[in-house]
Formats: sequence, C-alpha cells, structure tokens
Amino acid sequence: MESAEIRRRWLRFFEERGHTVVPSASLIADDPTLLLVPAGMVPFKPYFLGEVKPPWPRATSVQKCVRTPDIEEVGKTTRHGTFFQMCGNFSFGDYFKEGAIKYAWELLTGSQDDGGYGLDPEKLWITVYLDDDEAERIWHEVVGVPKERIQRLGKKENYWSMGVPGPCGPCSEINYDRGPEFGVEGGPAVNDERYVEIWNLVFMQYERGAGTGKEDFEILGDLPSKNIDTGLGLERLAMILQGVRNMYETDTLRVVIDKAGDLTGVSYGAAADTDVSLRVVADHMRTSTMLIGDGVTPGNEGRGYVLRRIMRRAIRNMRLLGATGPVVADLLDVVIKTMGQQYPELLEDRKRIETVALAEEAAFLKTLKAGTNILDTAVTETKAAGSTVLPGDKAFLLHDTWGFPIDLTLEMAAEQGLSVDENGFRRLMKEQRERAKADAQAKKHGHADLSAYREVADRSGSTVFTGYTHTEGESSVVGLLANGVSAPAAQEGDEVEVVLDRTPFYAEGGGQLADTGRIKLESGAVVEVRDVQQPVPGVTVHKGVVQVGEVVVGSPAYATIDVKRRRAIARAHSATHLTHQALRDALGPTAAQAGSENSPGRFRFDFGSPAAVPGTVLTDVEQRINEVLSRELDVQAEVMSMEDAKKQGAIAEFGEKYGDRVRVVTIGDFSKELCGGTHVANTAQLGLVKLLGESSIGSGVRRVEALVGVDAYNFLAREHTVVSQLTELVKGRPEELPEKISGVLAKLKEAEKEIERYRAEKVLQAAAGLAQEAKDVRGVALAAAQVADGTSADDLRKLVLDVRGRIPGDRPAVVALFTVANGRPLTVIATNEAARERGIKAGDLVRTAAKTLGGGGGGKPDVAQGGGQNAAAVPEAVEAVERLVAEAA
Repeated sequence: MESAEIRRRWLRFFEERGHTVVPSASLIADDPTLLLVPAGMVPFKPYFLGEVKPPWPRATSVQKCVRTPDIEEVGKTTRHGTFFQMCGNFSFGDYFKEGAIKYAWELLTGSQDDGGYGLDPEKLWITVYLDDDEAERIWHEVVGVPKERIQRLGKKENYWSMGVPGPCGPCSEINYDRGPEFGVEGGPAVNDERYVEIWNLVFMQYERGAGTGKEDFEILGDLPSKNIDTGLGLERLAMILQGVRNMYETDTLRVVIDKAGDLTGVSYGAAADTDVSLRVVADHMRTSTMLIGDGVTPGNEGRGYVLRRIMRRAIRNMRLLGATGPVVADLLDVVIKTMGQQYPELLEDRKRIETVALAEEAAFLKTLKAGTNILDTAVTETKAAGSTVLPGDKAFLLHDTWGFPIDLTLEMAAEQGLSVDENGFRRLMKEQRERAKADAQAKKHGHADLSAYREVADRSGSTVFTGYTHTEGESSVVGLLANGVSAPAAQEGDEVEVVLDRTPFYAEGGGQLADTGRIKLESGAVVEVRDVQQPVPGVTVHKGVVQVGEVVVGSPAYATIDVKRRRAIARAHSATHLTHQALRDALGPTAAQAGSENSPGRFRFDFGSPAAVPGTVLTDVEQRINEVLSRELDVQAEVMSMEDAKKQGAIAEFGEKYGDRVRVVTIGDFSKELCGGTHVANTAQLGLVKLLGESSIGSGVRRVEALVGVDAYNFLAREHTVVSQLTELVKGRPEELPEKISGVLAKLKEAEKEIERYRAEKVLQAAAGLAQEAKDVRGVALAAAQVADGTSADDLRKLVLDVRGRIPGDRPAVVALFTVANGRPLTVIATNEAARERGIKAGDLVRTAAKTLGGGGGGKPDVAQGGGQNAAAVPEAVEAVERLVAEAA
C-alpha cells in the first residue's frame, strides 16, 4: 500500500466517524518556542492548553513534522530521519479511552477491502501505563486482545506531558511484531526493534505540576474535561504494509535513493559507507523540499539555518558518492513527483521550490570549493603544530566568511582525525549575535510567562476588533498588567498593558505595524498607547503609559487611534499588495512573498528571486503599480472559507497560519490576497508609489523598499531639487547629466592616479637616505624610523622592500619602518637572508612592535606587518625593535 493511500484511508476513516479533517499546518511553527513543527499535536496545542476554545469536538489530521536534534545520526542508522508524517485523531471533551481504543483497533485490523489497513491482529501488542487498569480492561474485555499481549510500562515509556505544567495523562501504545528475524521474543518491553511502535494513544485526563524530565513531576488532579491525542507514524506503518525492513526502503524515500544511485553510479546495499550517504541524501532532500514548499529559505539563523544545514549535508554526501556537478534538480524532481501525490501544492509550486533550491546549490558548490581549500590549510596547520583540535576561530571564519555550517566543519575535521574547539566557535558566534541582534520576540512576550494573558482570555473572552470600520469607540477595561503581572489599578506615570473588550487598535501582525493613540477612561484618566500586540490568540494588549489619573479594571473607556498614522500605514499595506502582484507578473510565481513591513508612508517587501532584479524590470514594475493607481480601483475585503479563497486564486503568504474562515483583500481585477490588515478604499488614495531599489537579504531572497503617498512625493521633490542644482553646476540639461558627470568623474579619477604616483615617488625617494643611515647593531644593519604620516600600507611595504634591496646582501639587515595613517600607527618590517640565518625573523619583530603600539600583527620570516591604537608609542616601538635585534644578533 503506497504512502499516499495510507494517508487517504486515515483521513477518510475518521471523517466518516464525525471528525473534522484539518489540513496539515505549515512546518513553520506558529509558536515562539519552536522553529519548526516537531509533532502532530502542535497545531492543536492552544486547544489542549485551554488558550483557545476548539472549534470542533473531534478532529483528524496528517501533520508534516521535522525534527533535527539527531541530525548527525541520520543515515548512520535506519531509524533516524528528519521529516515524517504524523497521523492523528483528537477528541476535545468528546469520546475518551474506549472510543480511541476501538477506533484504532478497527482501522488497523479492518480489511483493506473495507477501507482498513488489514494488519494481522495476532501480531499486535499493547502497552499501557503501570496503573491504568481501565485501558487494560478495554483492550482485553472490549477489544479482545489476550492478556499475554498487553504489557504495563512506567512513566518514562507510557506517560505523556508537554514538559511544563499543564495537561498530562497515561498512554497506550500499539506495537507490531515483525518476527524472529528482528530479535528475541518477549514483547515491546523486551525488544522495541522487533515489536515496533506504530500508534500512540494519549489519554489527557490529569493536570501536572512543575518538575523536570519525563518522570519528575506531581499530578495535581483531574482536568475539567478529558481529551484524546493520538499519533500514528505514517512512515512506520508504510514500512509494515510495504513489507520492507526500514523507512528508507518505503516508497517515498527509496525512489530518491535510487535516483541518487543513478546519478553517482553507486548501488544501495553495496557498502556500509555509501549506504549512509545515500540515506542522508534521500532524507535531507525530502525534508528540504518540504521546508522550501512551506516558505522556508536558506539562511544563517533559525529555521533558515536548519534548511541550509540539511541541504548542504545532502549536496556534500552526493560529492562523497562521486557526483561532480549539480544534482539537486534531478533529486528534487523525484521528491516532488512522489510527495506531490499527498501534497499537490508541491506540484503547483514546483518552479519556486526549484528556484530556491538550485540557488542554494550553486552558492554552496562555490563555497565548498573555496571553503574546502581553507579547511585543508587549517587542518594542515593544526597537525603541523602537533594539535588534534581545530581552533574555534578557524571554524568561525569558515562559517562567517564561507558559509560553512559548523556541523559540516565538524564532519570534515573528523574525517581528518581532528576535533573542533566548539566552545570557542560558539563564543565567537554569541559575540557576533550580541553585537547585531534585535530581540523581536521580547516585544511580543514570546518567551515570557503568558499565564496572565490567558487568565484575561478565560475571564473575559477574546477582544473584538472594530478597526476595519471604526477608528474610535466605546469599550471597557477588562484586564490590566504591569510588568507582565495582573494588577487591579495603575497610577499616573506607570507603564501598563491594557486589555479592552473591544478595540479599534490594530495589533502588529502580517507585516503591518501596530496602531498608536489614546485610551480615555470615564474617570478622566488617559493612557497613551505606544504599541499593540497579541501575546496569546484573541487577546489584544495595548502597551503604554498612564498620562493622567488612575486606571482601574472594569472602568468604561473610549479608545481612539492616531488616524493619520493608520491611513499612512494602510496606504503602505495596499501598495505592498500591488507590488507583490506586479513582481509576480514580471518575474513569475517564484517572486512569492517572504516577508514585509508596512509602516507610515513606506514599506519593504521581501520575495523569492535567485538573482538581482534588473533595474529596467524594477522600473517597469514601478510604472505598472502607478498605472494601477490611476485606474482608481476599489479595494474590498471579504471573509470566506479557505477552499473558496483558493478557488478564487487568492495568494497566501508562506508561513502564515490561517483558520477555516479567511479574509480576502481584492484590489479591482489586479490583486487578490489573504490578509488581515487594514487598507485604503480605493487605489487613488495611494497617490504615488516610488520604489527605492532592491537588494539581497539572503540566499534566493530579495528585498524591495519603497515610499508611498506624500513621502514618495517629498522624495521626488528632493531629487528634483538636486537635479536642478547639478544642471546649474555642469551647465547642461537634465538628460545630459549622466554623460557630463561621468566625464567629471573620469577626470577626477585620472587626477587621483597622478597624485598617487607623485606621492609614491616622494615616499620611495627616501629609500636611499634610509639605507645610508642604517645603524650597525652588533653586526646587523638596522634601518628603523618613522616616515611621513599618511603613507599607505602598500607604499610603506614598497619602501621597506626598496630599502632592504639597497643594503648589500652579504650584510645582515633589518628594515623596520613606521607611519601613522588616520590616527593609527602601522609598521612593516623586513629581513634579508643573512639576518634570517642569525635567527632574526620579521614576524617576531612585528609582534613585539605591534604589542608596543597596542595592537597585533604577524607575517612571514622575511616580511611582516602590524598595527595598533597608540600613535604616540611609535618611538618606543622603534626602540623595542632595536633591542630585540641586539638580543638576537
């Protein structure tokens, strides 16, 4: 039975039994604590935690999942993989243990002709939690499983929780006996290789307290309602139904292995080491395809780094197998054809997926060649120094400059018998991040305790957003927080977070910045609102300062947004939609949205593109947008089902989470997108859109920045003023400016070259005098001096070598010259062969001189260069060099 059929049967079985089929959520987790979705129940987590009321009593899904903690083990064993599909059925206060158990048994053992999987009941073994007598009774008395095939296991194996205080409960696992060839008998308690787990039924009935690990926590009591969360591993069931030994031999992975073998001439099963590489390629290419399909793009942080890491491991393993050219296109083709049977969007989005993947491959092949040379040199130097540990700064250089993931460096170093100073590498990475990080998650309380917000939601329900039609309105204060903690009241000057029962304020989301404004209470108190966020679904939090009076929970209030700011943001947001469509029209569907920010009067828009967008194309896109504005198209929003939105061709943003009902924003006959933001009523209200340019922000991702309305007009007005000034200066018409300015620049460049030649000649003229003035230091000719300030490093080096060449070769000579450029001291030191025979090395002298200058340096024994911070220490550095020469001579 093919994997696609296993999936179809699962969904059909539960749909026929009253479950709502919930499409797989994106692999991009809608959870600040997760990069990617690692389990089938993650999209349902808000329902189990009580943050949101479930919209249905029963649900079922086949969820895409990615786990990467054991990525180094992928391929080495046949049990580890990064991508998998989790089939789940869920009950929210509806059926419980008996219902879940009976459904599982019916689907697994029902005949294939009747829509089941047709497993032999005699080969199924059951585990239950130690004291779960109820589950054992149901399995034995209701279903009919013999007691000898039911085993009780402890908390570690058969008890589930999220690892934090909240819902928990015992599990019951269904295991399949693969036969004596897989090991000794005795059931899953004895051998989990032979008795492989295929389905886990979680009975959420208790609330757990704080604790660590899988066993160290207290059970606080019963939950208000009992829930069911089950998970069946599709790949494991496919392994059984297809009669193969492991998941790599199932239909969705074996075809990738075979294609990799065709491309490299290597047969699967021929050798252990090549089998490892083939499994790595198959797993990683499938995972990469699914991640790109869900909108992840390769990068150096977060989920982008996960994608880059696994893609580059796949490509490198193909090289180890013997591939010499690009291979991703062929591998991708097989994955898309195979997985497209289950996820048709892969077929529809093939071009964009290919564009992103091929761009990453091209970039990495260049990186691999250059980085491998750098790594080989570093390995040679490390071994020559008698060390077995590659320095952390070398690993950091490979990562930061050449894009080598640390994991790849670790693997390649290990192949050479070296380990890597990971602590040193991670320290340098941490320092780099700290210099450049901007913690956006803190703004949304992504890592804070959210219980206070949940309490408000439980007590008062969701905040009603009125901002689509109103910019002000009456409301009531239903929650008040100070420093993340609920408070009954707040005084003048306090920083607060106010929750209203209804609000016209737009909370930051979907690329649109939050509204600002004021909340005025009936008592006369005023809160200036500076930011608006939704830390938990449905709860809108107004962040600001109490300007006047006292704010008390329960008080009537009147909320007013900054209308001028809102309108400017709305213009930017509508312009973003127009830009998106115009780019797709010009570049094709690969120019899919990868992010945006809509702020007052300006916006930025990120989109997929393997290369820079030519200036002429950008000009055409800008013209197209402004032509649309002149058509005065109406902008309309309509709420509809997701299915209807797709039928109408509405564009959805990758990575965004959408419910069953979605809001579709339509701009005339030009654009149609899923969007929850605010917009203008007609394109004429935008006035003007000016694209400022585009740039790269990552592999396969470009960014356009633009101005809208008055901001665009002001920009063009300033440009017009500059053009007028330039035409006056060059005495020409505006259209002649490029040619005339180009001529001026050419003359200026020639003049600069002439000045540089003159300055270099003046510097070199000093060579003869410096050679003649060299002093004798214990038989060594030492020419040490400070030359004219402003001498460049290149000129200083030329001068040093010239002076050294003027001293007779049979006389030991050291030339150490210093200068100060831009306020910082610089030195170049050279020795001749006769001096080096006495053990005098330029590198040693430079290190001493540079240390005196408050810096560092190094180089070869014949020529070395250094610098520092303290220009006043140059005379002292000259003396230090002389002393060292005297000691060495």
